[in-house]
Amino acid sequence: MRFRGLLAAVVVLAALGGAAWWSERKEKANAGKPSADAPPKILSIPESDFQQIQLAKKAGDTTLLKKANGKWQIVQPKPLAADQDSVNSLVTSLSSLSSDRLIEDKASDLSSYGLNSPAEQVAVTRKDGKVQKLLVGDDTPTGAGVFAKLENDPRVFTIASFAKSNLDKSSKDLRDKRLLTFNSDKLTRVDLSAKGTYEFGKNNQNEWQILKPRPLRADGLQVDELVRKLKDAKMDTSGSEEDAKKAIAGFSTGLRGAVAAVTDVSGTQQLEIRKDKDKNFYARSSAVEGIYKTTSDLGDGLDKALDDFRNKKLFDFGWNDPSRLEVHNGATQATYQKNGEKWMSGSKQMDAPSIQALVDKLRDLTSVKFLDAGNGPVLFVA
Repeated sequence: MRFRGLLAAVVVLAALGGAAWWSERKEKANAGKPSADAPPKILSIPESDFQQIQLAKKAGDTTLLKKANGKWQIVQPKPLAADQDSVNSLVTSLSSLSSDRLIEDKASDLSSYGLNSPAEQVAVTRKDGKVQKLLVGDDTPTGAGVFAKLENDPRVFTIASFAKSNLDKSSKDLRDKRLLTFNSDKLTRVDLSAKGTYEFGKNNQNEWQILKPRPLRADGLQVDELVRKLKDAKMDTSGSEEDAKKAIAGFSTGLRGAVAAVTDVSGTQQLEIRKDKDKNFYARSSAVEGIYKTTSDLGDGLDKALDDFRNKKLFDFGWNDPSRLEVHNGATQATYQKNGEKWMSGSKQMDAPSIQALVDKLRDLTSVKFLDAGNGPVLFVA
């Protein structure tokens, strides 16, 4: 009896093991496969396979993008530098475009979907030269989606409204909107003409220094903030042709503001800011063609005086404590020397916490205003 019970248990365990093995095998086989009720894919193209994208709108505007040496460029309506992030986002949207649902397997009347004269046509050219064209038609009656189909596919689908928004781009949306295209990591010099004329450069420790109007210690954070504003300076491309004409007029008659120049390994680029009577700011850059309205954050951010960029710390010893202090006040002089953990004044041991408190105050000592000359006590820190 015991043997029969043991045999039955072995059979049950073998059956369970086989079922588990078969279930695991089936799961692996189905891994990566879409579920049976998953909406059909409209486009499935590896992102690395994209070579050209054409966006043609019913209104007549056409944008053509081509990839060369791994970088996207706008070639139509006119040659422009492309914003790589914006174009790559478009590529991602197109590479795996799913439908919400299938409307018709074999549509005979495309006019009811707005697909006989689509609002937009998106043509993707792959590396092998094959072209796939997506037609985007009318909104669905509920407004939650849009009718779409491939040019040589009889099926009609709906896609989500956000998917249409991701594809509804023009050269204005996809162009590089930077007013200056310098490499901030390779920057060697910054010139600024605002409330004076200043030049900043890097020393051997890769720290910013003021070179003109005379050599001075610079506040590195303030110079970095200036560089950030210049790097983030963007053109406003959302306006109409009339707005573009107003920008040209506003710049030509506006008061001259700041002029900044940046130099990296590729050369020097310059940005000029002007402000009109209504306090609108306009910019002209040597890196891109045209005049553009820009933000007050940029205009006001460049309108700085020399003292705004000076290092206001009176001492530069940072967190490395000095080992010697000398205080001169007229004929009076006091010297404090650190010996191990002790502070000495000659042969007299001083109160270490008191000297340390003085060191901490000196470390945090900042100027309120810079004067060309002055007098009073002199403190030497070594």
